[in-house]
Amino acid sequence: MPEGTITVNYSGAVNAALWRCLAELPETLLYGEDVAKPGGVHGVTRGLWKEFGDRVFDTPISESAILGSAVGAAMMGRRPIVEIMWADFFLVALDQMVNQAANIRYVSGGRLTAPLVVRTQQGNSLGACAQHSQNLEAFFCHTPGLRVAMPSTPQDAYDIMVSAVHCDDPVVVIDNRTLYFGEKQEIVTDRPPAAIGGSHVRRTGPGATMVTWGAITHRVIEAADRLAANGTPVTVIETPWLNPFDTDAVLESVAKTGGRLAVVHEANTTAGFGAEVVVRAAEAGVLRQPPVRIGVPDTRIPAAPELAAALIPGTERIAAEVAGLVATG
Repeated sequence: MPEGTITVNYSGAVNAALWRCLAELPETLLYGEDVAKPGGVHGVTRGLWKEFGDRVFDTPISESAILGSAVGAAMMGRRPIVEIMWADFFLVALDQMVNQAANIRYVSGGRLTAPLVVRTQQGNSLGACAQHSQNLEAFFCHTPGLRVAMPSTPQDAYDIMVSAVHCDDPVVVIDNRTLYFGEKQEIVTDRPPAAIGGSHVRRTGPGATMVTWGAITHRVIEAADRLAANGTPVTVIETPWLNPFDTDAVLESVAKTGGRLAVVHEANTTAGFGAEVVVRAAEAGVLRQPPVRIGVPDTRIPAAPELAAALIPGTERIAAEVAGLVATG
């Protein structure tokens, strides 16, 4: 793996991060359904089995076994990176994460940790249907002890994976498969692992603060650019880490943008993590206008691409709703 900088797409960035972790940390394992010889259902782990041998291996189709073994391995000194092919399938093994991995440090009085990383992907893509389109980040954010990240760029995909593997807490890293084969970008690969957490200011403007994460960030940025072209520049804060969440950055920005806040995510609106962001802003007293939550209606995602597209917030809808927020004051 070349050092310094490489030019890769999102999937290549994840692959490079996994390569680095396997090379630098001999206690690291990588396994899941089809991640070794096949190279992953989306090709993200291609070539790692040949390079690292039996530390990269395929498993039976059993999410419970994958996560349960990862908890045990992590407690015994390994740093397993395991893949759950679709986030929807994560639900089969919630006990292993919610009742076991998230509790290890607490119930052992700090004597044990569970430094495992679960890679998964979620969100809608062509023909994904209802059982392959759910956005479940709020499930994991609700569980104390679990760290949660949702990157949207190759650089963040690389940095977050490296940071997650070095973290002593269990981390869920959620990709969106629509990002895997996007535009190639130059990324830096030789920085030390960063502490988990933080956010990015993607656009600046006084009109309002837009908070977002994951793949829909790109639509939010497009909407912000459209608003700026129409004379209404807004601030876009991307929060790829949802736990820990960069509350201070959001509050500071909302205070600077007239107390106007919009939160945009691909998950359905009710009980989405956007509600938590809004409540934190309300409790801090920085809101001066009613906040806006932009998400999917409370419905299942249909198979028909046209129907799915009508549900998931697009650039026009995002721009229109934020324009309305700015117009209120």
